[in-house]
Amino acid sequence: MSTKTPSLSKPLMFCYFLMTLLVGCGEKTNKKENPEASSEEQSEVVKPNESNKKILFFGDSLTAGYGLEVNQAFPSIIQQKIDSLGLDYTVINAGLSGETTASGKNRLEWVLEDGIDIVIIELGANDGLRGVPLTETAANLQSMVDTVQGKLPEAKIILAGMKIPPNMGSEYTTTFENIFPDLAAAENIYLIPFLLENVAGIPDLNQSDGIHPTIKGQELVADNVWEVLRPIL
Repeated sequence: MSTKTPSLSKPLMFCYFLMTLLVGCGEKTNKKENPEASSEEQSEVVKPNESNKKILFFGDSLTAGYGLEVNQAFPSIIQQKIDSLGLDYTVINAGLSGETTASGKNRLEWVLEDGIDIVIIELGANDGLRGVPLTETAANLQSMVDTVQGKLPEAKIILAGMKIPPNMGSEYTTTFENIFPDLAAAENIYLIPFLLENVAGIPDLNQSDGIHPTIKGQELVADNVWEVLRPIL
């Protein structure tokens, strides 16, 4: 989620990136996997190591590492950072291409399991690009937080913030962006302000589709996550 486009400014590239994210997340052909495969195939849980503590990454194609090997996606890079510090955590990558907050809400309970200490929720971009009512997106994210708190009351929750281009209007765009910090503040959970900070809209950091991060892009996404996650660990 690369052909350079020198004629576009970084802001325009950012808007192009996000306006096409929905297509890339749900419809583009992945050289490494078939995007039309069943949910069971796409949501295969990857557990690089085994330990008593687990970190669940729950999201869309950004989390799944669309277009790359699973071990090149940012959750696996986080596992490498954890291992380098000798910390006893296993990362679970439960990313699914094309996921929305509605489908994520219905899928979440199936991937929650005992022993998960941290849940990172990375969803919402596809809602914004489809113009889903903001109240629905907010309600679905709230429902996912409630589900985690109900099933795993001791687990810490990290919410990954997302931004969308202004084509839906400034009011919609601003309100969408505020859903994430508002929910994090209301529920006293952790927040990654913008998952794709320093990556979105930069051709060299995205694959040839201009949407999904390259290996280097995934490393920068991992840095954005690690900034919030490491103090918790």
